[in-house]
Amino acid sequence: MKEDLDEEIERLCSLAGEKGAIAKRIRTSEIVVAEWVRFKCRYGCKGYAKHLSCPPYAPMPEATERMIREYETAVLLRFDGVPGHETVTPDEIPEDFHSFYRDLIIWVNGTVHFIEKTAFYDGFYKAFGFGAYPCIFCDECVAEEGAGPVDESTRRLCRHMDLVRPSMEAAGIDVFATAKNAGWLLSTIPCRDMEYGKIIHGRIRSVGLILIE
Repeated sequence: MKEDLDEEIERLCSLAGEKGAIAKRIRTSEIVVAEWVRFKCRYGCKGYAKHLSCPPYAPMPEATERMIREYETAVLLRFDGVPGHETVTPDEIPEDFHSFYRDLIIWVNGTVHFIEKTAFYDGFYKAFGFGAYPCIFCDECVAEEGAGPVDESTRRLCRHMDLVRPSMEAAGIDVFATAKNAGWLLSTIPCRDMEYGKIIHGRIRSVGLILIE
């Protein structure tokens, strides 16, 4: 019933707020999926094929598009800043900066998982979340440990199969356009001399998504 859904969305948004996130109800028609997004993962990201939340393990854009159209209502989450690094300079970011953002990634993906599971146990059994960034529940993903060919069957070895969800971008969701449709403006993160990962400030906005019904 609509009343039940309205109450659930209000509850989920409140719980997200308790986790420090800003939540907003959106229509799934506002979610933008595009082929070019996955190309950004394949060409330019050092995490490609190293995390089970990322391509090539994440769903292809066409599969994501089909799945999203099975829903009408979603909750978009926004996370402002980097926990523990309210102010940050490029010199503070290590060369392997993935671990530097550990608390941020766990904040985002942990909250997405929590909201998804809450909705599921509240009776909205279709609930499914999309996180952000490469997964970091393990120090090194089993996908990166393997020396053989990239294979979907690697997923069976995941140590946190209950927690890992594809990131929005990995599944082909245009996060910038989707956030804009929700009234949130995102900007690319400036880097020192365009050097990969050497950001010049910590005012980062991260986004997660939970499909509800």
